[in-house]
Amino acid sequence: QVQLVESGGGMVQTGGSLRLSCAASGRTINGLSMGWFRQAPGKERIFVARISWRFNTRYTDSVEGRFTISRDNTKNMVYLQMNNLKPEDTAVYYCAADLKNDNAWDYWGQGTQVTVSS
Repeated sequence: QVQLVESGGGMVQTGGSLRLSCAASGRTINGLSMGWFRQAPGKERIFVARISWRFNTRYTDSVEGRFTISRDNTKNMVYLQMNNLKPEDTAVYYCAADLKNDNAWDYWGQGTQVTVSS
């Protein structure tokens, strides 16, 4: 079992920055792929970013160059640095863990709200 708790959400103006954190417990995240997803009001949850156990990263096109995913295995933490935020980034952001590194996400956090005002 992996428990994930997100934090760091809030309200910012267009062009601002936020850093989301995901604290994992229950087991080490070393060896797992970790990811961030988001769900806007009335829309499906979508992929945002992924960092593999080898620290390879991948992003959805709309955040490429603005968001950076990182991890600290020693602290069992995953981060999402979000810069140059836009109103369309407004969503609930979720952290997820992929135990088998097969893009099947096994555990999810409860989410943290990010609101970007224009």
